[in-house]
Amino acid sequence: MFKRLIIIIFAGVIFIMAVSISVGFGTNINLNKKSNDKGYDVKPSDYVGFNKTSNKEENIKVYITKTKSIKQISIENYIVGVVSSEMPAEFNIEALKAQAIAARTFAVAHMSVYGGKPYNHGKGADVTDDVECQVYMDKEERIKSWPSKDSNEYWNKINEAVNDTRGQVITYDGSVIKEPLYFAISSGKTEDSKEVLGDDEPYLKSVTSEGENVGHNKYKSQVKITYLSFIDKVKKVYKNSNINYSNVMNSVTILSRTKGDGVKEIKIGNNTITGVKFRSIMGINSTNFVIKYNSDNIEIDCTGYGHDVGMSQWGANVMAKNGKSYSDILKHYYTGINIEKLYD
Repeated sequence: MFKRLIIIIFAGVIFIMAVSISVGFGTNINLNKKSNDKGYDVKPSDYVGFNKTSNKEENIKVYITKTKSIKQISIENYIVGVVSSEMPAEFNIEALKAQAIAARTFAVAHMSVYGGKPYNHGKGADVTDDVECQVYMDKEERIKSWPSKDSNEYWNKINEAVNDTRGQVITYDGSVIKEPLYFAISSGKTEDSKEVLGDDEPYLKSVTSEGENVGHNKYKSQVKITYLSFIDKVKKVYKNSNINYSNVMNSVTILSRTKGDGVKEIKIGNNTITGVKFRSIMGINSTNFVIKYNSDNIEIDCTGYGHDVGMSQWGANVMAKNGKSYSDILKHYYTGINIEKLYD
C-alpha cells in the first residue's frame, strides 16, 4: 500500500478521506482506518506478530464487500488478486515480485492460522477485499478491467511474479513484520514511521527514493480552494477554531517538517495538528506540501502521492528498471529486514 481512496486513522474522532491512488496502484495499505485526534493511523503495534503456528500454504478468509460474505481463498491465489489490483501490470517483473512479497506479508500478519491478528472490520474474516486492507479482485473481475488485448498477458505476468516468490515473506529479527506498508509515489524520500504513525518500527525508516519525478502525473499535484471552503473544512473538525476570512493568511503556519520533508506539525488558528491530519482534512495527496495565498483562493501544492511510509511502488519500479532485484528493492525500503520462505 493505497487507488484508492484512503484515509487515516484510529480512535477518537472518526475521519475518512480519499487520498490515494486508484484501484490498481497505490493502496497505501493500512492508512485507511479511523483516526485519533493526532491524525495517526492504526499503529503497527496493534497487530500480533507471526509465530509460525503453520508452515504450509493456508487459506485466507476474505470479507467480500460486494456480497457481504466471507470467502476462503488459498493465500497464493489471493496474492495474485491483490498484486493485480495494487500495482500496474506494466511494471517491471522485479517490482511486481516485491509487491507480491509485501502483500503476502501483510496477509500472513493478519491470518489467525499463522498467529496473526485478523483485521477488526473483517466481520469474522482475516482481511477485507477493499481499501481497508488490500484491494483484491478475482481473475474474472480483474481481466474485465484491463484492455482485452493485454489482459491475458498481464494476468500471466502477475502469476509469474507470485509463483517466483511463492511462500516468501518479510521478516525482522526472526518474525514476520506486522506492517509492510507501501504507497504510490514518494517525494524523493520516504518517511520514518515514528513521525507519521507515532510508532517507531525499526524497519520503517526514512530512505531515499529517486527517479519518481519522471513519468507520472501524480508526482506533483495542486489543489485550489476558496478561503471560505478552507475555513469550513477546518471548522468541521475544530469547531472552536478562531480562524476566519480576515485572518487566514496570518493564522496558518507550518511549524516543522519530517526527515522525508513532509509537514510534521502545522498551526491553524488556535489549533496545532499533524501534517497527516491536515492532509485528511483537505483531501490532498501527501503531507509534502506548501501553501500559497492568491487573491481569490488558497493553493496547496503537493509532491508525492500517499503516506510515504515503507515501499514506494513507483520507486520500486524505477529500481527494477535500473537492474535491481526484488530482494534489493525490499531491503532498500524496509530497513534491516530479511526475506524468508514460510512454506514451499
